[in-house]
Amino acid sequence: MDTQKKNFFIIMFTNFLVAGSTTMIMPFLSLYIESLGNFSDEYVQRWSGLVFGVTFVAALIMSPIWGRIADKYGFKPILIINGFGIATSIFLMGTADSVTELFMIRLFMGLVTGFIPTSLAFVSSQTSKENAGKTLGTLQMGSVSGTLFGPVLGGLMADAFGFKYTFLITATIITIAALFVVFGLREIKRVKIKGAHVYAPKTIINGILHHRLMLNVMIITALIQIGNFSIQPLLSLYVAELTAGSAQVAFLAGVTFSATGVGNLLFARRWGRLGDSIGYEKVLGLLLVLAFVFIIPQAFVTDLWQLIILRLFFGVAVGGMIPTTTALMRREAPIEIQGEIMGYNTSFRFLGNIIGPVFGGIVSGFIGISSVFIVTSILFIFAFVFLRTTLAKPQQDFEDVLLEQELKNT
Repeated sequence: MDTQKKNFFIIMFTNFLVAGSTTMIMPFLSLYIESLGNFSDEYVQRWSGLVFGVTFVAALIMSPIWGRIADKYGFKPILIINGFGIATSIFLMGTADSVTELFMIRLFMGLVTGFIPTSLAFVSSQTSKENAGKTLGTLQMGSVSGTLFGPVLGGLMADAFGFKYTFLITATIITIAALFVVFGLREIKRVKIKGAHVYAPKTIINGILHHRLMLNVMIITALIQIGNFSIQPLLSLYVAELTAGSAQVAFLAGVTFSATGVGNLLFARRWGRLGDSIGYEKVLGLLLVLAFVFIIPQAFVTDLWQLIILRLFFGVAVGGMIPTTTALMRREAPIEIQGEIMGYNTSFRFLGNIIGPVFGGIVSGFIGISSVFIVTSILFIFAFVFLRTTLAKPQQDFEDVLLEQELKNT
């Protein structure tokens, strides 16, 4: 097996382990906070949001920094730091004696979170532009598979072994993933061209801000995540409304969550391949419209089976969005700054992850859970119109924009 193919399979397998392991702890994080003291429901709910969100805030800040370091020293060292860093964080979560300690550990975890986005950038940097969509879509199948099994296994282990042992088991699995990277991954070093251009961070930021397509796709990435995450914390409550009196609400909510992942898993590679052949912008536009079409009816369902089917189709649409936007970045960005560009794109993803749950909570608080689906659908159609408006104007070469900004700064 050649090095590139071996690297791909290692990254895909480790993504499965990391995604599955990190989602293992999500079903019981609120319950774990509750177990740390005699707290009111309001206290637990407030700190659950803070403990969950602080990781994304720290990751948002760190992503471009890790990306720039990766451009200079390679992606493998960053993957190793991320892997062992996440494992250490999750192990320490199991030793926390107070909510404040848990908050600080989750903050540290945010500083080293980024294994999966970094692995996307790693594979992207070693994949031809012509096949980037299919390759990244296939790679996403690893992380999505992990998120399908992770929450279920985490809940079962927490019931069987308790919270602290579940944290220990989770940390061990991620350590194994990091060891696979250490001993199995062979990064193909880019040949450094003598006298190659080195862009300052300020030039890259200004380049993104002045390149219409690059900036707007990053904004669309944030809108996608807001739309995706706005309903996630509320989905179990919506399932409870649809299954009033059921003793299996938690299980049924898990099935509903998983339906989106199944749709994602089935079609991510197909969307990537289609993007390679007809253009990533066209596929992204189609996916945004499909997301709009499949999310609106979710507000009007009367039975759970209807919601599950619609979530499956919604997952089909959402599954192609991240590989498509990542492949588009791969096409536009010069190879020597791809890590940093991917880092900024990841920051926009994390920004959406932060805003989404808060946005969904505010909307549902004012006009009900079902209304969140309607409002979210508007985000997707707005993103589509935003994309079409961007593409209607003449496109610029990103390297030309970078050189323009560099001349302005001199």
